[in-house]
Amino acid sequence: MNKFYITTTLPYVNSDPHLGFAKEIINADIIARYKRQRGYEVFFNTGTDEHGKKIYQKAEELGIDVLDYCRQYSEKFLELKSHLNLSFNNFIRTTDVQHIKAVQKFWEICQKNGDIYKKKYKTKYCVGCEMEKTDSELKNGFCPFHPNQKIEIIEEENYFFKFSNYQKKILKFYQDHPDFVYPVGRYNEIISFVKSGLNDFSISRLKDKMPWGIGVPGDDSQVIYVWFDALINYISCLGWPDNLENFSAFWPGIQVCGKDNLRPQTAMWTAMLMSAGIPISKNILVFGFLTINGQKISKSTGNVINLLELIEKYPSDVIRYYLAKEISTFEDGDFSYEKLEKLYTSDLMNGLGNLTARVSNLIEKFSTSINLEKINYQGENPLIPETWKNNNFLINFDKKMEDYKLNEVLSLIISKVKETDEFLSQKAPWKMEAGEDRDKVLQIASENILLIAVLIFPFIPVSADKIIKQFNSNKIIKGEILFPRLIN
Repeated sequence: MNKFYITTTLPYVNSDPHLGFAKEIINADIIARYKRQRGYEVFFNTGTDEHGKKIYQKAEELGIDVLDYCRQYSEKFLELKSHLNLSFNNFIRTTDVQHIKAVQKFWEICQKNGDIYKKKYKTKYCVGCEMEKTDSELKNGFCPFHPNQKIEIIEEENYFFKFSNYQKKILKFYQDHPDFVYPVGRYNEIISFVKSGLNDFSISRLKDKMPWGIGVPGDDSQVIYVWFDALINYISCLGWPDNLENFSAFWPGIQVCGKDNLRPQTAMWTAMLMSAGIPISKNILVFGFLTINGQKISKSTGNVINLLELIEKYPSDVIRYYLAKEISTFEDGDFSYEKLEKLYTSDLMNGLGNLTARVSNLIEKFSTSINLEKINYQGENPLIPETWKNNNFLINFDKKMEDYKLNEVLSLIISKVKETDEFLSQKAPWKMEAGEDRDKVLQIASENILLIAVLIFPFIPVSADKIIKQFNSNKIIKGEILFPRLIN
C-alpha cells in the first residue's frame, strides 16, 4: 500500500474546542478519507499542545494541578472524533513520555550541530501566540491576533536557535519546491518574510519563572520553549527517533494550519528539520480564518461558537458540509446559522436527498432491475472503482481534490445532482411505458447517484454511506429520509 501522512496543528488546552479548529480538522479529515478511498494507508495525526505560559497561568488561576487541567481539556478535544465523525488514528499529547523523549533528542542533535547557544536578551512577547513580536508586527501596541491581551516584556538568559543560519537554505528549498505551501499567496508571504532577514529565536524559558515545560537536556534551570516542543510532535507521533521504520514509511507528509501559524509552520519548522538532518515536510496547507460578522473567531476575543451546542443542534454531516462548501478552503469565511440552514436545505435536503428518494421510489414502484458497479470497502471506506478512472467527471473531481479546493469539489458534485435532476425531468420516466427506455433512464440516474455518493463520502460520510449501501444492493428500494427538515 502507498502511505499518506497528514496532521493538524495541536490546539492549546487553555479552553474548549472552537469552530476555527473544527474547520481545520474537518478539512484534514476530508483529505484523509479521500486518500483512503484511493487505496492509501493513511496516518492521520492530531492531539493537544499542553505546555507553555498561558496553560500554566490558566491552571494556576483555577487552582488545580496543571497536568490534571491538561488532561481534562485534552479529553474535550479527543471527543471531537465522535462529535464531528472524524477518522484520525493518532492522538498525541505533548505531555506524552514518547514525545518528551523525542523533543530532548531533537534538541541534542541541533545543539551538537552548533545551532543552539545561550544569551541574555529582552523582547516583547504575546502569550496568546506564545511567540516573540517585533514592533512592526504589533498594531497600536497589541498583537493583531490577540488584541485583548497585553504584550509582555521578557528579559532573561535563554537558549537560542540559529534561525539566521538557514535563510539561504530555506529560500533555496522554497525555490526548488514551488508547491511547498498552499495557497500561493501564503507562499509569497513567507518568502518575503524570509528574504527580509531571519533573527535567531529563543527556544527556552527560565524554570523559576515558568516551570511548565520539557526540561532542557543538561540544564535543570531551563525548560524548552513551547513552539520548539510542539512542532516536534509531527515526527514524534510517527515514532521518531525510536521507530525509524514507521517514521520513514510515512514521513514527509502534509501539515495543515491556520494563517496565523504561517511563520512557525513553514519557516521555523523547516529550519529546525534542516538542523536535525530530517527531510522537510511535503506540503503545508494554510487555511483562512473563520469569522463572525467579519471578526476572526478567537478564544481571546470571546466570539467563539460552542461546538458541543452546535453538535446538539445539527448532525455532524450538516456541520461538515457547511464548513467545507460555504467556507473557502484557503480564504477567510463568515459563519452564519442562517447560511448553514439555507445551504442544508438547498444542497442536501432538496438536492441530494430529494434526488435519491425520487429515483429509489421510481425503481421500487416499477420493479426496475438496475445493474450498478459493485462498490468495495476497505474498512469503513468505500473505494473508488478502477473502472471509473476514465470518467471525465471523476478526472475533474480528482484534480480539484489534489489541489485541495474542497469547496469547489462540492460545487462540482452538486452540479452533478442538478444535472441528474434535470435529466429526470426531461425524460419523465414516470410517464414512460415499461421497457428498455425507462430502464435505461433509471439506470443512468442510479449510476449518477452512486458516483455522487462515493465522491461525497469524505465530506458527509454518514449520509453518503447510507446512499451507497442503498444503491449497492441487488434490490434498490425506498430508503429512510436522509436529510429531514431542520427544527429550530
